[in-house]
Amino acid sequence: MLITRDVRQSVACSVAEVMAIAADLRRLPEWARGFASGAERVLRRPPEGETGPGSEVWLIDAPFGHVEVEFSIDRERGILDHDVTMPDGEVVHNRLRVEPRVNGSELVFTVPMQPGMTDEQWRADAQAVADDLRRLAQLCESIHR
Repeated sequence: MLITRDVRQSVACSVAEVMAIAADLRRLPEWARGFASGAERVLRRPPEGETGPGSEVWLIDAPFGHVEVEFSIDRERGILDHDVTMPDGEVVHNRLRVEPRVNGSELVFTVPMQPGMTDEQWRADAQAVADDLRRLAQLCESIHR
């Protein structure tokens, strides 16, 4: 069973205003400093024998190593989920939502406790996420207010 905790941050901006910034993945290093000090977009071709457009992957310089991230973005519904392929090949599924509220919106990031992670490591991970969400809220509010 996967154990998770939600980290929440209020934003005095609409879902559309937040998603305009959060879904611009080139801006990740501006607000997701606990996760990305650099971000580069790479287009992957479909596997041999398959047709289709391929996929978009982001190469991220993270504090825990160089990782590949594939995003699932739905701007209208406020979804910015992403799968992170760790340096050891493990894939971590991350859920990030921007939910409408009366006076703006709320960022909700579900932080999973990874196998082998201590409570202290999980708390530190959640704190890094909280710091990133606070920076995103401040960035959105500075631009849209």
